[in-house]
Amino acid sequence: MADFKKASRTELVHGGTKRSQWGELSEAIFLTQGFAYDSAEQAEARFIKTEADEYIYARYGNPTVAMFEERIALLEGAEDAFATASGMAAVSGALTAMLKAGDRVVAARALFGSCLYVLETILTRFGVEVVFVDGADLAQWEEALKPGAELVFFESMSNPTLELVDVEAVSKLAHAVGAKVVVDNVFSTPVYSRAIEQGADVVVYSATKHIDGQGRTLGGVILGSREIIRGVIEPYMKHTGGSMSPFTAWVMLKGLETIDLRVRAQTASAEAIAKAVIGHPKVTRVSYPGLESHPQHELAQRQLGAGGTMVAFEIEGGKEAAFRFCNALKVILISNNLGDAKSIATHPATTTHQRLSPEQRQGLGIGDGLIRLSVGIEDTGDLVADIQQALDVA
Repeated sequence: MADFKKASRTELVHGGTKRSQWGELSEAIFLTQGFAYDSAEQAEARFIKTEADEYIYARYGNPTVAMFEERIALLEGAEDAFATASGMAAVSGALTAMLKAGDRVVAARALFGSCLYVLETILTRFGVEVVFVDGADLAQWEEALKPGAELVFFESMSNPTLELVDVEAVSKLAHAVGAKVVVDNVFSTPVYSRAIEQGADVVVYSATKHIDGQGRTLGGVILGSREIIRGVIEPYMKHTGGSMSPFTAWVMLKGLETIDLRVRAQTASAEAIAKAVIGHPKVTRVSYPGLESHPQHELAQRQLGAGGTMVAFEIEGGKEAAFRFCNALKVILISNNLGDAKSIATHPATTTHQRLSPEQRQGLGIGDGLIRLSVGIEDTGDLVADIQQALDVA
């Protein structure tokens, strides 16, 4: 995209703002499900063709939601966006809107459990063929795409093992056979993402994560060209009911004001934590793309320019040792969320990825001792000290 441009911090504070006649400083919440018309003729005209800043029903669009959509599109460098009720509403909505019976999807194997469910259970139920590959292996992508495909789907950085997929290289392979590329970009974050510039047709986020970033609301967003968002995504989403609420959009607008500051601080702490635990005798493996020891460090620097806010490490002793570690934490919380201002430890094998068979988890590198750490904005020294004392207990 020749005119690709990321939003500045100034645009993250002011972008997309539309003030009412009262000139409110903070964006207004238009907490309404419907809109009144000056005349029956105006209502008829609006249903025939809705212009910008015209609204019919909150499921179709709302002024507060529109402000969030415009601002997040500025941050991603996308032409347009559609805000959804949750991250999984964004994933399932994008995939279902863009596919039909008989279509073929090639997807990376390393995916969040709910994404796997959508692909393996829901889409196949309606006659979509789904083929899985090792996301880091370009040869597997090339081979799987030889028969052709309508769509490619992957996490740019996988949950929870932090394996990267080369967005630019896979997009070129996909486009060569006429396939659209849909990227789940949650771990990469919109702060570091350049997925649109690198060839992705559609980017999806769970806005619950770094975009809100403070554990308040569920939300998601689908970003891409205006043609795809308004011509393909919007008709599907507005008729199936997965749109974002105005209150949630207002919370997300507040999150966007500080996302750049939060994510960069979280990344700095994540790198310090990864360096602090890499030589610990209880830790058998550390995965952090910001470390030169990560097998995809060069790709992470080229694709994102940073290692991100997540650290994964394996504790010797399996589930029992991992549980002892989690239970000994004093500052870091135990939860299954991520991208929060508060640091969060997750044991994927028994929570986010528990529905997978032991063989599937093993194949994805999700061991019984694996801890996924979402690094918050607390003092870095406090986090390192908390992890070290918990490892001593483990």
